[in-house]
Amino acid sequence: MADADPLAETPPPPERVRLVLITGLSGSGKSVVARGFEDLDYYTVDNLPLPLLQQFLARPAELVPGHDRIAVVTDVRAPGFAEELPRLIREIDRAQIESTLLFLEASDEVLVRRFSETRRPHPLAGAGSAIEGIRRERDLLAELRARADRVLDSSELTIHEIRGQIFREFSLGIEPGMVVNLISFGFKRGIPYGSDLMFDVRFLPNPHFVPGLREKTGQDEEIVQYLNSQVGYSELIDRLTSLLAFLLPKYRSENRSYLSVAVGCTGGRHRSVAVCEKLRLDLEGLGFLARVNHRDIAK
Repeated sequence: MADADPLAETPPPPERVRLVLITGLSGSGKSVVARGFEDLDYYTVDNLPLPLLQQFLARPAELVPGHDRIAVVTDVRAPGFAEELPRLIREIDRAQIESTLLFLEASDEVLVRRFSETRRPHPLAGAGSAIEGIRRERDLLAELRARADRVLDSSELTIHEIRGQIFREFSLGIEPGMVVNLISFGFKRGIPYGSDLMFDVRFLPNPHFVPGLREKTGQDEEIVQYLNSQVGYSELIDRLTSLLAFLLPKYRSENRSYLSVAVGCTGGRHRSVAVCEKLRLDLEGLGFLARVNHRDIAK
């Protein structure tokens, strides 16, 4: 019998991990950029101490198995950052890791205004003014800026424009999806914080007052059948689905990664729950990713 081909038994070499190192001036928008990478399904790490960062850059695929796209935010908050990071970048194994150094900056005037608006001290200002800290940091990071593969000046960019830049340059041709978070709630317990859209379905007949239905919820078939028998219920679902199908691409074009849609009834157990469950099914049938959170169903 012929000997087996040794080459045929050799596993294929692993694909390189795509690693983006995000750094830059304080106040230049690194947090916004990090959230953009999260929306692109990058495994995102923020502000590791330098000894841990060194280990992470040496073997990211081992430390976060199953992730081939990783973003790491690091800046002057880490002691020794300006002196050590250039060395850590030089030591990256290019055979295993495809790395990009993304440097964020903004003008002195814009940075001073941002620190004034947030009322946060600049990390390098000490007892001095924000502009002193900004200039000190700019000097410290001059070498890193010169080594950067991409410099992004956020001075004249809105949050949405920054995210748009990240999506265009780092999505690898993959359009990030949009998640619709459907929240059922009861008005008597307050409106959900942070809702983008809200619909009131208290005009529907309330199963709470129907014998045998009070203890059920909108997830039970008895409640679904009861509401389906009510005049106008099917039309309500159709109109809400059509409205959301129209709006969601509009929100997506603004680089929104999620939309919170709250649906309220009196107690949050029957009507709003059933409506959210039906909207989830209808939206998923149209190709949208929808999740449901029944805030008050157990109250």
